[in-house]
Amino acid sequence: MAILVGKEFCKVDPAGRFKFPVALKKALSGVVEAGFVIRESIFDACLELYPRGEFEKEIENKVSKLNPYNPQDRLLIRKLSEGNPVELDNNDRLLIPSELKKAKKIDKEIVLISKINIIEIWDVETYNKVNEAEVDFARMAAERLGQIDATEKF
Repeated sequence: MAILVGKEFCKVDPAGRFKFPVALKKALSGVVEAGFVIRESIFDACLELYPRGEFEKEIENKVSKLNPYNPQDRLLIRKLSEGNPVELDNNDRLLIPSELKKAKKIDKEIVLISKINIIEIWDVETYNKVNEAEVDFARMAAERLGQIDATEKF
């Protein structure tokens, strides 16, 4: 699968559907037919949309490292594998399950953020609040990636 790139704003209808952006559909052309899995992010106030194959790889990779006889691992396995299968309808719309909309306070406008092999789905207001915090991305990149001069301007 190709690396996903982009940031797309979408409107959510009262039923919880949004029109899937053409650019993302093209990038995912080889996997759209298999469908997607949508789940709550464990770390962020967003949803994560996985192409089904990517979700299965993620679960296999993570779960194989856990012990199903350990109570904490069982809980983690359960949480990691919670997801709702979703597919594009005939009008290229995706339905966000109502319990997930409520959990992440998704209302009328969302932003889709490409994150390598998945797509984050954020309520626009929540996304803007998270990004209001001043972060020195150059310094963070230098510290985390170790190959970038923190004084260099991007």
